[in-house]
Amino acid sequence: LFSGLSPTLGATVVSIKAVTTIAKTDDNFVCATMDWWPPDKCNYGMCPWGNASILNLDLNNPILVNALKAFGSLRIRIGGSLQDQVLYEVGDGAHACPDFKIDKNGLFGFTEGCLPMQRWDELNKLFNSTGSIISFGLNALAGRSKSNSSGNLYEGQWDPTNARDFIKYTLSKNYTIESWELGNELSGSGVAASVEAVQYGKDMIVLKNVINDLYGQSKQHPKLLAPGGFFDKKWFADMLQTSGPGVIDAATHHIYNLGPGNDKDLIRKIQDPYYLDQVAQTFNDALITVGEFGPWSSPWIGESGGAYNSGGKSVSNAFVDGFWYLDQLGMASTYNHKVYCRQSLIGGNYCLLDTTTFVPNPDFYGALLWHQLMGPGVLHTTNDGSPYLRAYAHCSKKKSGVTLLLINLSNSTAFDVVVTSDLNLYQPRSGNEQGQHGEREEYHLTAQGGDLRSSEMLLNGKLLKLTPSFEIPHMEPSIVSAGAPLTIAPLSIAFVRFKDFQAPACAGN
Repeated sequence: LFSGLSPTLGATVVSIKAVTTIAKTDDNFVCATMDWWPPDKCNYGMCPWGNASILNLDLNNPILVNALKAFGSLRIRIGGSLQDQVLYEVGDGAHACPDFKIDKNGLFGFTEGCLPMQRWDELNKLFNSTGSIISFGLNALAGRSKSNSSGNLYEGQWDPTNARDFIKYTLSKNYTIESWELGNELSGSGVAASVEAVQYGKDMIVLKNVINDLYGQSKQHPKLLAPGGFFDKKWFADMLQTSGPGVIDAATHHIYNLGPGNDKDLIRKIQDPYYLDQVAQTFNDALITVGEFGPWSSPWIGESGGAYNSGGKSVSNAFVDGFWYLDQLGMASTYNHKVYCRQSLIGGNYCLLDTTTFVPNPDFYGALLWHQLMGPGVLHTTNDGSPYLRAYAHCSKKKSGVTLLLINLSNSTAFDVVVTSDLNLYQPRSGNEQGQHGEREEYHLTAQGGDLRSSEMLLNGKLLKLTPSFEIPHMEPSIVSAGAPLTIAPLSIAFVRFKDFQAPACAGN
């Protein structure tokens, strides 16, 4: 099925260093976001959010429930542009609980909004029943006022009163929040608002004290995340140095490296390996800065939708986006980022689940395969062929061997792939190729009808679709003798698990 259809170059050698890992992700690396945008959030003459917000999403939709259950432990980050305008209906905040309304003078064009505790209860019922792991983004502008002299700068200390009451309520209900994050896109020069780094660092100490005080003897010890904004080296360094050791567990930054959602060049960018590589510098800079100024913490991608302003219509929700998204997961792992949160689980054009029908888009299945197959141990992987073939390898998740992700960006060339290992340097054996022994599992992903803009995807030539009872389909691999040729068709993605790949780095699996 996957060979002989297109001209192939001579075999491409993918080399995996199997003796040591180069990085380690969190066990729940894949993460998706839920956002606050109301239905009247519009970009480019479209309003793609519908009823997909934290406040109005149908939490009983069977596809939503089954999608979360399919992961077993999907990490969800609750937050987004409007989070710094959210009141929590508890304590002194219990008197009025307004909805977000359009206000051209408001931040992001909206008034303040509010999270009712009844809704918070309903959300936690869903999270609890599906095993979801929650990061919650708190309002970081509480108590501050806009500077008269300095653009979008907000001055003054953070007022933790409402957040404290909200966290206290959450604890009183025994809801598990894995991590609390402060603020959204206030770092550096900010987006609609900004806060100075030293002040932010001081505010993180205040939040840490609130957490320590409230959680005290509790068995829960939530992590603290900050700042949930775009990476700015000096700002991040100053914020980490000010907050000091043991306060911030993860430095969260956001990636929107494809530009605006209405860019006519989106697909060209996604298929251009040189363009995809440009953002590697940001991952590397974040890793180095956190290592230098906050070695007690680690970098996470707290939000990434590829294209900003709700994503690209018929691009961010289509098969072609998988070239960008899965490449990002591979690249972020290589630079020791522990978590990667995709904007969004539902809502906008970059949704994993369709905003109106809830039917999974191709990237949902790509995310699920990563979650099921790619373990935390990251292996150094190179290929000697074309830059249009991307290759990333991890220790297999909770199973023996190694899983290789291959992405073929070329629209005309298939690649015959041979996999080798640095173990050959240590262990003489007949034949030099690690992949020759035992069998392997192959998951080949292609666009329905070869149309890159299709919202349907084939797994090993078979359409991925919900079962009649709205369950996520079970994704079965093709089992292949390890000696058989491994061919990656043009414009396709493959996860390949080599069951008997000898990898000392993965011995703990």
